[in-house]
Amino acid sequence: MTAPLISGKGRRSVAALGAVTAGLLVLSACDKPTPLATVTVGSSSVSAEAKCTKAKNEPELTAEKVQNCLSSIKSGKSIEYARGDTLRLGVEPEVVEDGKKWQAVLDGQPITEPSDNTYRSFPGADVFATGGQGEAPTSKKLAFIQVSKDGKPLSVWSFTLKLKK
Repeated sequence: MTAPLISGKGRRSVAALGAVTAGLLVLSACDKPTPLATVTVGSSSVSAEAKCTKAKNEPELTAEKVQNCLSSIKSGKSIEYARGDTLRLGVEPEVVEDGKKWQAVLDGQPITEPSDNTYRSFPGADVFATGGQGEAPTSKKLAFIQVSKDGKPLSVWSFTLKLKK
């Protein structure tokens, strides 16, 4: 009878190392998640990855893709908002690296200028105000658009603000 070259403990160690290596290879083949954008109202926050992002071989998102992304916000994460609450918007630092900026859009209309800050706050804002024109809506679509140095869209994050009653 011959003695085994590797003990039972050694075989388990080699098997574990092989499993870890295989797992790392699988993970490296996956797409890297997009940075998060966050909406905070009071003590509630929701975060999401970009809903639309440019393909690796594209220099930007086309205007048509941005419009489609903005019009399909229906499935965005939602947060309740009461009139007079402070609305806080934030992005991870990666969003504004290398001269990129981001802009907030409410129901398709920009509410901020493109910014390289990672955080914006709107104390006491009434995003549901109608200016006296009819009944206030019960929800609004909020999007963050990341733009390149030259202002071309790169990614879109989407959320829904729901009027708290």
